[in-house]
Amino acid sequence: MAVTPSSISLESLDLDPAFALHRGGKLEVRSTVPVRDADDLSLAYTPGVAKVCTAIAEEPELVNDYTWVSNVVAVVSDGTAVLGLGDIGPAAAMPVMEGKALLFKQFANVDAVPICLDCTDVDALVETVARLAPSFGGINLEDISAPRCFEVEDRLRELLDIPVFHDDQHGTAIVALAALKNAARLTGRPLGGLRAVVAGAGASGVAVSRILLGAGIGDIAVSDSRGIIYEGRAGLNPVKEALARDTNRAGLRGGTEEALAGADVFIGLSGSTVSEEAIASMAPGAIVFALSNPTPEVHPEVARRHAAVVATGRSDFPNQINNVLAFPGVFRGALDVRATTITENMKVAAAEALAAVVGDDLSADYVIPSPFDARVAPAVTAAVAAQARLDGVARL
Repeated sequence: MAVTPSSISLESLDLDPAFALHRGGKLEVRSTVPVRDADDLSLAYTPGVAKVCTAIAEEPELVNDYTWVSNVVAVVSDGTAVLGLGDIGPAAAMPVMEGKALLFKQFANVDAVPICLDCTDVDALVETVARLAPSFGGINLEDISAPRCFEVEDRLRELLDIPVFHDDQHGTAIVALAALKNAARLTGRPLGGLRAVVAGAGASGVAVSRILLGAGIGDIAVSDSRGIIYEGRAGLNPVKEALARDTNRAGLRGGTEEALAGADVFIGLSGSTVSEEAIASMAPGAIVFALSNPTPEVHPEVARRHAAVVATGRSDFPNQINNVLAFPGVFRGALDVRATTITENMKVAAAEALAAVVGDDLSADYVIPSPFDARVAPAVTAAVAAQARLDGVARL
């Protein structure tokens, strides 16, 4: 029997609405067929189930039609980079993974199973997830620290013939691109005419930079805790070395704030702070996405004194860059056509569909729709499914 530490009273915790909501977890498993009598039992289990098992053994693809596999995603974490909490371990990560599964179901009717693994070695993570994969139609990697997350995702994508998607990277990138497309439209500039500075070269910073490069942004400089990344800088890991080759055509050195002078776009994904003076030094019509949570790199009210468009990762300010706008529809679309992978084109298609939801209602406080806009998931789903077929990765 588990012993409750004397310093923690469950009764006192339950007075907090967050703890009260989480009591007993946020998920349960429910059956989709009735078992009312012996006939139902004989069909749902033995002997009827044997017919289905035999058919799947002879034709493995039937698992997608006669089990839940084609509509279920594994939400997998090792607990090393959880939200803004850092390396808190697999047990403490479970409430977040449960929450992710809840959002999959709520917004796109995708069933998801939270799995927190007690290992951090890349080989062990890859092997474990690969062995679990036959039970799922997709793998959503979550809260795995950089740079390991890049290798884990790359290797699983090579091994598996189902979608593998690290949401900390690609969900953030999709929503940021959608918001930036609309912010650029609002301020009358093409993406190709913008110079951006991205603060943070972790999972989300690298992915945002990559998707912006693919979308044709004019130039982009990325900074980490040691300043702007550039070719030849000592101590870069392979991911940052590759980023250095593809970014910073202006050859900038120094820190984030120096790079912001004359820049059109700031995207903060670092947890650091940026001064008002640095934001004021940006080009006219600046776009500021201060996305660190819960404390943005610069307070939105301060940023608005100097920027035309301001977005954050928070729900209490306009223009929330929230991954829930992307990942449910991305997986729904991929699962609907039984895609073998999620391509870069599918991510861009998701961003374009998300941006299009805003339409003619575009304004400085509305460059990205609300997660509760009922149009979002269907739009992203349709775009991703259509692009999967165009890219030749759909099986339906």
